[in-house]
Amino acid sequence: MAQAKKGDKVRINFTGKLEDGSIIETTLEAEDCCTDDDCGSECGDDCGCEHGPMELTIGEEDFFPMVEEALIGMAPGETKTVQIPAAEAFGEYDTEAVFTIEKELLPEDLTPEVGDDLVLTGEDGEELEVTVVEIGDTSVTFDANHPLAGEDLTYEVELVEIL
Repeated sequence: MAQAKKGDKVRINFTGKLEDGSIIETTLEAEDCCTDDDCGSECGDDCGCEHGPMELTIGEEDFFPMVEEALIGMAPGETKTVQIPAAEAFGEYDTEAVFTIEKELLPEDLTPEVGDDLVLTGEDGEELEVTVVEIGDTSVTFDANHPLAGEDLTYEVELVEIL
């Protein structure tokens, strides 16, 4: 039976989980995720559930490099579990990426709420994706870390086919 190698285009199914077992993304339909019939009513368009195999070329870093490396030598139908430490996933949590801005420096038409995901533009024109984490009387605190920063991930990967 053929085995996947670097440079092969493949189709995979996967489920990514946090250490507590909660699913962060999957190509498989799950009970707690949307289905074709109700997509949007439960978890919305950004539910992380692709519902169908993902295509990628091994070695092009279309996915986590550790997952792509694990695919090498697998045959269709085989599964593997890949542990991805936080540093190799979305990075360690950086407390210096949490900062506070005085409300008077924000655009007048912006009324942020805790949990809002925003894109701030600095004086140099550089954009920064942030989440609003605290609102005070005169200031707003933002977190520029990826929402999964500091999280170790586990991926269950099945090689569906070599294309």
